[in-house]
Amino acid sequence: MIGEILGERYQVQQLLGKKAGRRTLVARDWNTQELVVIKLLSFSSDFEWDSLKLFEREAETLKSLSHPLIPRYLDYFEVNSPTIKGFALVQSYIPAKTLEQYVQSGRTFTEVEVKEIAKALLEILIYLHGLYPPVIHRDIKPSNILLGERSGNSVGKVYLVDFGSVQTVLATEGGTRTVVGSYGYMPQEQFGGRTVPASDLYSLGATLIYLVTGTHPADLPQKDFRIQFEQVANVSPELTRWLQQMTQPSLERRFSSAAGALAALDKSQTTNLPTLVVGKPDGSKIQLTKNGDSLEIIVPPSGFDPSIIFTGLFAIVWNSFILFWTIGALSIPFPVNIPFALFSLPFWGAGFLMVYKLLFHLCGRICLRLNAEQITLSWELFSWKFYRPRASSRQSINKLVYIPKHFTKNSDGTRIAVPAELYICSGVQKYQLGGNDIGIKSEVELEWLAHELSDWLGLPITKPMGS
Repeated sequence: MIGEILGERYQVQQLLGKKAGRRTLVARDWNTQELVVIKLLSFSSDFEWDSLKLFEREAETLKSLSHPLIPRYLDYFEVNSPTIKGFALVQSYIPAKTLEQYVQSGRTFTEVEVKEIAKALLEILIYLHGLYPPVIHRDIKPSNILLGERSGNSVGKVYLVDFGSVQTVLATEGGTRTVVGSYGYMPQEQFGGRTVPASDLYSLGATLIYLVTGTHPADLPQKDFRIQFEQVANVSPELTRWLQQMTQPSLERRFSSAAGALAALDKSQTTNLPTLVVGKPDGSKIQLTKNGDSLEIIVPPSGFDPSIIFTGLFAIVWNSFILFWTIGALSIPFPVNIPFALFSLPFWGAGFLMVYKLLFHLCGRICLRLNAEQITLSWELFSWKFYRPRASSRQSINKLVYIPKHFTKNSDGTRIAVPAELYICSGVQKYQLGGNDIGIKSEVELEWLAHELSDWLGLPITKPMGS
């Protein structure tokens, strides 16, 4: 086809790619003398109507997009020549090589460069997923990402191309679903014809794994449908954990949005945490229930523990003494008995607090609840609920902090252990699950919950300096 003129203005210069019923060409526009890319869909013997539907959707989608790192729609016309019959989509030409071409030529990417590429693509996805209806690419992979020449300290401009598999959320919710994508870069839900914005995040994560390993994701080992790349990727633990969350097979454990993934990537550079457990620890009685809209953590009663025997005995002795004191005070003639009775009130308060803690150990539970509107933490004993602290807005949550068990010295220089802590910061409020007198004392359970909360909130786990 080299030299052939299409649409009476586009002279074919080069064949970029070819597959069943499709060709991608570089042509020169006689009207502008600029190079363009032409995608041809031909009515060949293996033509399928689904292909035409996707082709037309790509044209309509490109026409509606306006982003400097996405090809511009230029033209769309029918081709009816002696050699080919079909449709042509014309878009702007980007003089750059694909990430796949770079890797196959032997180029390796540093961690800094990989993060720069990731951030650029996440910015593009924030734009696409923020449209109404959201636009889902569905085929993010190294051959669909172009990388321009290096510029100073920058890795170069990053472009997302080939919207031939594009899908809008409205199109997904109504009508039939077409399974498209590339093996190794497709999440599980896409194999079933279901796609959501987070599906693009999985594909991006798999693409970045290809960059840091030089190996196609399908050729890497898998366990429970998760790509096992850690042993062959020479990257920091922070980036490793971020890539693990990007490529979680379960939608509930993956980042829910490109904005959340970008925020986590930015913050992960200052995170320095030990590797956290992923699964629920064996024997744990903590109940975790979550979906895309809500998350609930219920910490059951601690139950009987020999350490509370002394507390119980002391509470009995204390309250018995205060009872006899109060009876004695009230037996004094009125009104002399009033000051003595009032004097006993603070001691009754201390006694009731001891009884409350004892009963809470045996019968109480802690409930952390999050939904799209708010976060609450309640301490529940029988039918009573105590909110500590009060509820606050979900949107005000800005930090998830996990502090491992560590040691410090008191004023006498004695070395003492400080239990692990886990809390969520929401504005001025702090919702704490560990580190209290009554709370989760198991460090492995706190690590598990930190990971689960990080997944659901789309927030990185941070660690205060010096802890």
